[in-house]
Amino acid sequence: MIEIPLASETDFEGWRAAARSLCLTGAAPADVVWRTPSAPASLLAGAPPPEAPAGKIRASNRFIDMARKAAHHRDPERFARLYALVVKLQDRPHLLDDPTDADAVWLARVNKAIGRDLHKMHAFVRFKAAGLSETGRERFAAWFEPEHRIVQLAAPFFMRRFTGMDWVIVTPDGTARWDGEALRFGPPGTRSDVPAEDAVEDQWKTYFQSIFNPARLKVSAMTAEMPKKYWKNLPEAALIPQMIASAEARARGMQEAAPSQPNPLASTLAARRPGDRAGPTLETLDDVRRAAARCQRCPLHACASQTVFGEGPADARLMIVGEQPGDREDIEGRPFVGPAGQMLDRSLEAAGLDRSAAYLTNAVKHFKYERRGKRRIHQRPTSGEIDHCRWWLDLERDLVDPEVTIALGASAARGLFGKSVKVSELRGEILDLNGKPALITVHPSYLLRLPDPARRAEEEARFVDDLTKARALLAA
Repeated sequence: MIEIPLASETDFEGWRAAARSLCLTGAAPADVVWRTPSAPASLLAGAPPPEAPAGKIRASNRFIDMARKAAHHRDPERFARLYALVVKLQDRPHLLDDPTDADAVWLARVNKAIGRDLHKMHAFVRFKAAGLSETGRERFAAWFEPEHRIVQLAAPFFMRRFTGMDWVIVTPDGTARWDGEALRFGPPGTRSDVPAEDAVEDQWKTYFQSIFNPARLKVSAMTAEMPKKYWKNLPEAALIPQMIASAEARARGMQEAAPSQPNPLASTLAARRPGDRAGPTLETLDDVRRAAARCQRCPLHACASQTVFGEGPADARLMIVGEQPGDREDIEGRPFVGPAGQMLDRSLEAAGLDRSAAYLTNAVKHFKYERRGKRRIHQRPTSGEIDHCRWWLDLERDLVDPEVTIALGASAARGLFGKSVKVSELRGEILDLNGKPALITVHPSYLLRLPDPARRAEEEARFVDDLTKARALLAA
């Protein structure tokens, strides 16, 4: 029995040199013992390898590549089976394509296992900050437990990807270390060689949460791609149970907050509107409403679903002017029906004012927005757009002739007064608007955007006070 000692558990080059010599001498696979450092000594082994004659053996590059990977598999018979394949290849060069040969099938299977293990290591290694190196470069360390002895196969991937930092990957089978100049391999390590935690973990968790889509959650697919045996080394894995538990509620919330789209019937309805039959006269609110439905005085009409004209009694004593229609208003064609409108309704009721008795409109009649993905995000109208739309607002005021007017926000104030004003300076003051009292206050959407509950409650109370002043003016 011939015994071939190997330098390490993955000593492919040592095996390759010995296998070449043994094959040239005609040594049978059953007469060779391949002994790695961890293997027990064989009682039958001991004979030195015979001197090999000159010559070449047949082994394709494909076999060499597959054999090199197989040497990192944990199969204790890996080197013996590789030598058996070498011997067979001398007479059967297409052996690797033979699905009935047990050794060829074994080689394909262990290569697949190594490839899968490499993929998992490339995906699941998590570096932790470990201070600075002697040269001042940041150092990072990672602990990983691969299924096979693949640290030498996997390390070049990390060297190419993280060239600019010093790092070490510690595994139970060996370590890989990169210092910016050379990749070196060392003895096995333990989990204690790597810092327990650092700030990078929080970044991983934040990133993981940001890419998690609860609407597409498939637990079986996720655990297949991220097996639970790796979770203990993944900082983001601690979030998974809670994310799975809350996925259904989050998905339902996403559906409820689904992006709205322009009214698909808007163009059809616009074509049917008899605005062009209103004639040159604009004597009633209906005349003005029909004419405004076909307004193209500024580019905003091109993207909006429809003109959102004012609504309310034609003889209303109170006129409330907002900025522009929002997303919901654009779809429904009515002013103040979205979240800001609901806030306004609550505040009017608190101030003792009846919305149905007021005329509500906006300084700009078309929804201005910016499309971000599938969502339409509100954009404030420019001074020019407000001034273009002032034509319609003046007509509304002339026809309704309210006793009191409330401007909600700076855009509304510019539409009414024809100039820019600071709401913070004039809020709550009674101003003169063509001989009638007018009052400037904030827009309800401003209240909705306040993040601090206490501040929001305070501002809501001030808003109700402003509306109460309008009620007092009407009662005077």
